[in-house]
Amino acid sequence: MMIKPLSDRVVLKLVEAEETTKSGIILAGSAQEKPQIAEVIAVGPGGVVDGKEVVMNVSVGDKVITNQYSGTKVKLDGEEYTVVRVGDILATVVA
Repeated sequence: MMIKPLSDRVVLKLVEAEETTKSGIILAGSAQEKPQIAEVIAVGPGGVVDGKEVVMNVSVGDKVITNQYSGTKVKLDGEEYTVVRVGDILATVVA
């Protein structure tokens, strides 16, 4: 199955948190930070939402930063995804 977002929605998959520090110390699950970086899996068409033109400025494969509590969590085929509005994306991550 696949998720196809509508309107100004974007489907994200969280990037796994680092399990070790830069110095090589292994972190316990409770000590790890909750990831806020996600990969864009699917992008809606945009268009007019609430009387305003919405331009989708992210594309599939982009790494983005979102608010920690934004979006709706969805579990599909054993994978967890988050569906957010494009306005909930704070920034893109550039390598």
